[in-house]
Amino acid sequence: MLDLCCGTGRLLLPMLETGADVDGVDLHPGMLARAQARAEAQGFHPTLLAADMADFTMPRRYASVFIPFNAFAHNLTPAAQLATLRCCRRHLEPGGLLAFDAFRATAEMLAQPSAPPVLEHEVPHPDDGHPMQVWDGRSLDLERRIQHSRIEVRELDERRAPVARHRFETEVRWVELGEIERLLERAGFARVRVAGGYAGEPVTEQSTSLIVEAWADGEASR
Repeated sequence: MLDLCCGTGRLLLPMLETGADVDGVDLHPGMLARAQARAEAQGFHPTLLAADMADFTMPRRYASVFIPFNAFAHNLTPAAQLATLRCCRRHLEPGGLLAFDAFRATAEMLAQPSAPPVLEHEVPHPDDGHPMQVWDGRSLDLERRIQHSRIEVRELDERRAPVARHRFETEVRWVELGEIERLLERAGFARVRVAGGYAGEPVTEQSTSLIVEAWADGEASR
């Protein structure tokens, strides 16, 4: 298997622990260095490559390639999305499976292209147990299908007063069902199945994710 956008090994390490044969690709060398150290501490030696998901070359093909945690959405143009799909197709064995989730904007989101920050998550700090919050505000570029997120992590004290704030921004591109199906066809995938949820639910107007499975039949040139 190939874990594309594997990061520090959030999925790669547990799969290695089950005995799976897994390699990884990620854009960020620092995250790969941490994944490598964690793997080697347990006696594993996966092949890890620092490269863009739209332009990478591994020395082998795989029975499956997966792109977890909505990482596919960081392809910000249709050309980049197509390049990623084609690159994955080249790395699959005949009959191999590509699986990933893709971000989909609902009609409700499109009707409100700018939203103020909202509290998305709160967890205890691993050191002192004080609350840590994740706030996210977003705006939508409807023409380019880009969601721009302004994220702030707040560290609170025992009275829930902020003591530190960490801000960063990110962009992702959403797709529609017909669009992703056409891209997969252009990338050379013979069979495609798209669901609106991880339990295989159908895609509806309320679906915010597309769960994609695509199979590569026959040979693909490298």
